[in-house]
Amino acid sequence: MSQQEIVHAYRHLFRQGLRAIQFSKPARFTLRDRIRLAFRKGSASDFDAERIKNTLEFLQYATKENGLEHKIVKNLLFVWWSQRDGGKSKPSQKNMPREELRMKTTAFDAFNHNIDMLNESMYICIPAMTVRDPV
Repeated sequence: MSQQEIVHAYRHLFRQGLRAIQFSKPARFTLRDRIRLAFRKGSASDFDAERIKNTLEFLQYATKENGLEHKIVKNLLFVWWSQRDGGKSKPSQKNMPREELRMKTTAFDAFNHNIDMLNESMYICIPAMTVRDPV
C-alpha cells in the first residue's frame, strides 16, 4: 500500500470507529490512541486492503445495530481503557514484588491471543498489542 492509501485507511477506520462507539467520551480517546499506536508500530507491508475493508464493514455493522459487533467493540474498548489506566486502582507501592510485576505484564496475553484468533477467522485487523508498562 502507498503512503496515501495508509493515511486514508487510518482516517476511514478512525471515523467509522467513532461512529460505532457513538462518539462517547472515554472510548473516543481510547480508540484514537489504539489506532494511532497500531499505525505507528506497523509497517506499510503489514497493511492489507482486504482486511481493512472487512474491518470497516465490521464497524459499519457495529454502527447500525446493537448486536454482536457492537458488543465486541464496546468490550474491546473497555478492556483497552482499563489496561491503559492500570485497572480500577493503581498500586500504592512503587516497588512491587517480582511476581506481581510479572502478572501485571502478562495479564492481557490471552486477551490479545483471542483478538488474533478473531482477526484470523473474520479476516479483519483489530489491533492486538499490549503496552508493557504495568505501573
